[in-house]
Amino acid sequence: MLFRSAGARFFRADAVEYGRASVAPLTAEFTRMPTARLFLSLGLALAAMWPSHAQDPETWYRDKQVRMVIGGGVGGGYDLYARLLSQYMSRYIPGRPAFVNQNMPGGAGITATNWGAKIAPKDGTVIISTYHVLLLEPLFGNAATEYHPPDLEWIGSMAKQQNICMTWHASKVKTIDDAKKAEVTVSATGTSGHTHIIPTMLNSLLGTKFKVIAGYQTAESRLAVERGEVEGMCGMSWSTLKAASPEWVQAKKINLLLQTGNAPHEDLSEVPLLMNFVTDQNDRKVLGLISSPDDMGRPFFMPPGTDRRLVAMMREAFDKTMVDPEFLADARKRLLEIEPLPGARLRDMLAEAYQTPKALVERAKAFMK
Repeated sequence: MLFRSAGARFFRADAVEYGRASVAPLTAEFTRMPTARLFLSLGLALAAMWPSHAQDPETWYRDKQVRMVIGGGVGGGYDLYARLLSQYMSRYIPGRPAFVNQNMPGGAGITATNWGAKIAPKDGTVIISTYHVLLLEPLFGNAATEYHPPDLEWIGSMAKQQNICMTWHASKVKTIDDAKKAEVTVSATGTSGHTHIIPTMLNSLLGTKFKVIAGYQTAESRLAVERGEVEGMCGMSWSTLKAASPEWVQAKKINLLLQTGNAPHEDLSEVPLLMNFVTDQNDRKVLGLISSPDDMGRPFFMPPGTDRRLVAMMREAFDKTMVDPEFLADARKRLLEIEPLPGARLRDMLAEAYQTPKALVERAKAFMK
């Protein structure tokens, strides 16, 4: 009875793909074998017959859903970018699977990234939107991380990041020099996020007096500025700010103190560049390492161990989406900047970062403390 029940279940599912005519001859042959050989042969036969994405990747996504797991809360920059990608990417995947968005905030993105690396299904039905700042956390020894970025299957990044330090218009701190003379409170989501790392690093590099208040959700960190709970934010993405709080920019409600990156953003030609404040060559190398994830901006990955052919399909679909005229027009309408980075290039950049000499890594860790 057990054999008939299990066999019936498997053959019934298999018949959808291969046709019921193939079942009868196999069943007749198996029933003539001794019991032990019968079960062994049945297992091998079913394994060979069972539909597999490895056998037929072009049809694997037919009638399936792809989960877009977003490491931040609803309304944040990563959420806005991920949901835009979900809306258009399916049209370039064979089988056109439906995308379902799922927010998994926690640990400034670490919760979702750990889940994607250790727990998520490896069947090609999961994509994770992670924070770019998390890409070096294992290198810096963050004990909460359970992932190794060079091992993840990178799909690509939608845009670079240009981070800013800002205060609310009512604050007396209006320049980076002011922040060296008076304490200024800034909100942050968690200790591993840029809104914590950058002000802490500036305190070490420049002698500023930022006091970081951590523990806010993504959208709450901006509300804290408006409510006067803190004076500003330091390490926030300029593209996120423009998309999530455009009225701050349009009504000139903020003071822009500083920007990161190797060159000024086209919108921020008058805002001082952090790199210009640092003259020591070793410090500049450290700053280059710490800021290297900025070029990786809005990254997406699939769990390690996902079939490489499915990864290749997703990379191709991502690349095609990034040049889709309708997608680009929608991004402009939402005030989202698109400056994509292919998955293979993202993988190579991470491999290079993880070969950084230990002495330089230790110096970077000291700054961030």
